Amino acid sequence: MRVYYDRDADLNLIKGKKVAIIGYGSQGHAHALNLRDSGVKDVAVALRKSSQGVKKAQTEKLPVKEVAEAAKWADVMMMLTPDELQADIYNGQLHANMKEGAALMFAHGLNIHFNLIEPRADLDVMMIAPKGPGHTVRSEYQRGAGVPCLLAVHRDASGNAHDLCLSYGAAIGGGRAGIIETTFREECETDLFGEQSVLCGGVVELMKAGYETLVGAGYAPEMAYFECIHEMKLIVDLIYEGGIANMNYSVSNTAEYGEYVSGPRVINDATRAEMKKILDDIQSGKFVKDWMLENKVNQTSFKAMRGKLAAHPAEAVGAKLREMMPWIKERALVDRSRN
Repeated sequence: MRVYYDRDADLNLIKGKKVAIIGYGSQGHAHALNLRDSGVKDVAVALRKSSQGVKKAQTEKLPVKEVAEAAKWADVMMMLTPDELQADIYNGQLHANMKEGAALMFAHGLNIHFNLIEPRADLDVMMIAPKGPGHTVRSEYQRGAGVPCLLAVHRDASGNAHDLCLSYGAAIGGGRAGIIETTFREECETDLFGEQSVLCGGVVELMKAGYETLVGAGYAPEMAYFECIHEMKLIVDLIYEGGIANMNYSVSNTAEYGEYVSGPRVINDATRAEMKKILDDIQSGKFVKDWMLENKVNQTSFKAMRGKLAAHPAEAVGAKLREMMPWIKERALVDRSRN
């Protein structure tokens, strides 16, 4: 595995380019602001006129262009809109308008790996994928640190795609933590699997199940929330800092013993078999096909599931408890009015 750092990157490569960031959501705002603060003078945000991001970007004094206009202007275009929108954006506004020999970049491999986008043959196609949410990419950069990034080159039409991609990654802070070389396939399939089975799907369902088990047994909802949801961050922070052994060093012997004897009862062979099925659905393209079909029917099921989660009793209990801890809001990574 090849890992690059700031010393391996030439920031002047990206500083000499006109860079358009398509989208101004979690990742979009972080990339645009980090590039600007790294000395990239020609950074613009590409948005629809009706986008809520226009005002947010203008508040940061970032130039805003419509997407087709930005495509004609930019040397580098970074696609940071939701996956389900990217193919229509490329086909409708980028394909005919991007400069000859320009670079098209992604922060996730889905649309390229599953052939939802087929870029023009003259374009460099590469990826810088921060391994963290955009708000963390920005906050870590601001404190002088960085979030590790993955680098991949799908097409090197210019002969310079790798070095330019590395320069971009360093400019958003990735070179401070490490930029790891991979492929679009590996990034895409491992990312989808991690999100679905562990980081989002697995963890959320585990927390909800723990909360429901305690409340169903007659314990106070507030106690259930603290024990099964709130403290998750405290445990994960210890693992982030020094691995699982570091977490076990910090918790009690009772907690560690419980981990060994009870953890395998929750995550067992049946769970692992289901994880393998999830990975099979990702590798075969079934998950992406289903997700794209969901978008063709206006995300009906997706929005219903989102609404069901929002109505879960744990969300109301958590909101009430967080009001008792104002320091959480004071140090919040997400400010929806700004980013």
